[in-house]
Amino acid sequence: MQKRSLDALAREHLDRAAAAANGRSATTVYGGHEHTLRQTLLALTAGTSLAEHDSPGEATLLVLRGRVRLTSGDAHWEGRTGDLIAIPPARHGLQALEDAAVILTVATPA
Repeated sequence: MQKRSLDALAREHLDRAAAAANGRSATTVYGGHEHTLRQTLLALTAGTSLAEHDSPGEATLLVLRGRVRLTSGDAHWEGRTGDLIAIPPARHGLQALEDAAVILTVATPA
């Protein structure tokens, strides 16, 4: 069994994102390419975006800290600390409206 503090991990990666030229930092929390389930912590400084990209499978976004906007086509959803957003199975992008840390959970088709 593995136990990790998401709060401590969020703090660490927000510090790393602040020091990074691209304003981002990420780490795999659970899983990986050899698993169906993968959870990744992403930290983004305010104003930083992940460009629109294809959906890798069924996915959710849990906002640990801050505020983000998920966009897909003409639709958008804002999330703040504690919100869970289901990511649409379509091209989408993510923008940090303020410094933010999120957990991206993806279940890839077998």
